[in-house]
This record gives sequence, C-alpha cells and structure tokens, in this order.
Amino acid sequence: MTAPAVGDVVAERTVHLTRESLVRYAGASGDFNPIHYRDDVAAQVGLPGVLAHGMLTMGLSVETIVPWLGDAGRILEYGVRFTRPVVVDADAGADVTVVASVGAVDDGTARIDLTVTHADTTVLGKAQVRVRLDA
Repeated sequence: MTAPAVGDVVAERTVHLTRESLVRYAGASGDFNPIHYRDDVAAQVGLPGVLAHGMLTMGLSVETIVPWLGDAGRILEYGVRFTRPVVVDADAGADVTVVASVGAVDDGTARIDLTVTHADTTVLGKAQVRVRLDA
C-alpha cells in the first residue's frame, strides 16, 4: 500500500437501503425496535419516518474503506457521533453516501475521516477510523 497523504480520498461509495435492508439487519443484530420498520410507531414517538439502525449506518460506513485497506484487521479504532437519522422511505428507500479521506498520517498509522450523508445532510459526525498502514 502506498502511503496516503493528508487530503487524499481513499474510498467512496453510495449504499441504497430499503425497508428489507432494515428487516435483515434487525434479524442479524437482534434489534427489533419497531421504529426501524413500522411507520405508525415511528410517527407515534415523533420521528420523521422509519429510521435505519444507527449501527447499520456506522457499519456500512466503515466497511467502505476495507477494499482500500485490503484487510479489516488493519482497523485499530473507530468512532462516530450519531447526528441525524437516516429515514428510509417505504418506496424510495434511502441512499447513504460515504467519502473516506485521510485526515492525518503518523508513524505507520492514519486517521481516515468519513463524511457520511443522506439527502444532502451529514448523518454521522466526527466519524473517524484509525488504521494501521504497515503490514
């Protein structure tokens, strides 16, 4: 792997989520909170609609850099702040876009900053991944 420079975009992608995606994630994670699949429950608690699981959004975001890294084992730390929900429309679904850029390079590691958006709104704040660059 060539050493990246601060500012380099190392990966980017858009993931399309559907209500089926949410049901599958609920089954895998065990998080069956009805705000993730029932419009009526989401509305009753004041939400703008059915929401994607925060951990689903977080997971698909970090996975964006794995092809660039070549090995998920190079991920040393990962953290985010959940700032805005991803509303998944019953018909249209939702697109989540991730752009991964190098924020800092230091002693065989790099900080990768993830910009994660849905509908032109940043949904994860301070999404940063520390990765090992050397083999």
